[in-house]
Amino acid sequence: MRIEAAGSTHVGMKRSRNEDSFLVFEEERLFVVADGMGGHVSGEIASSLAVAEMEAFFRLSGRDRELTWPFKMEPDRNYEENRLATAIKQANARIVSQSRTDPRCKGMGTTVAALHLADGAAYIAWAGDSRVYRLRDGELLQLSEDHSLLNDLIKANKLSPEEVEHFPHKNVIVRALGIQDALPVDVIRDAPRPDDLYLLCSDGLSGLVSDGEIAAILGQVGDDRTAVDALIESANAAGGNDNITVVLVRCRAA
Repeated sequence: MRIEAAGSTHVGMKRSRNEDSFLVFEEERLFVVADGMGGHVSGEIASSLAVAEMEAFFRLSGRDRELTWPFKMEPDRNYEENRLATAIKQANARIVSQSRTDPRCKGMGTTVAALHLADGAAYIAWAGDSRVYRLRDGELLQLSEDHSLLNDLIKANKLSPEEVEHFPHKNVIVRALGIQDALPVDVIRDAPRPDDLYLLCSDGLSGLVSDGEIAAILGQVGDDRTAVDALIESANAAGGNDNITVVLVRCRAA
């Protein structure tokens, strides 16, 4: 299956700095969005470290399958699932280490949403509220599940629909890179079909543009690069109160 990818990031309309980062690594079919957090420049450092560490690990492990990994492989996951989870854990370790040794970086962290395509499968991993979606036959499906306070309360049936709508802490996340030494990483597997379109985004998009609006934009715009720009423009038109990052990955028949 052939892969086509496009990505872009925008500071938005309200922020002075862009703390988002993204990776389009077509050689290893790895795609990442990271949304950094922290004071001064530390959020920007955290997200850029995350994508750099993940790219570096995929380069090394892609060349050498006998590479000694920094974390044990989990027996219930296959090689590629472990590879993706390990890349994120490696990024977490680097961010935690730098936050402890560099005063500028104290308390920094970042979300991650990642997609890796290998052996006819799509592997999705994430930490935080950056998202991975799949558009198939006009239907947009969120594949990741937000690691957020809001989502935890929804799953526990502790909020009414009205309370969900007006919940004041929608941006509070309960998992991220840089918070603790041991980071649990969720990894799921999807079976891609020709013409499937995967979307990775920070909450600068998903927090302002509804899933229905996203699906409509993706359905109306045939060119993926143009679609990336259209999604960013839509988020900015809705207020642009956060950095906005979008990566699109389209599957084509070989």
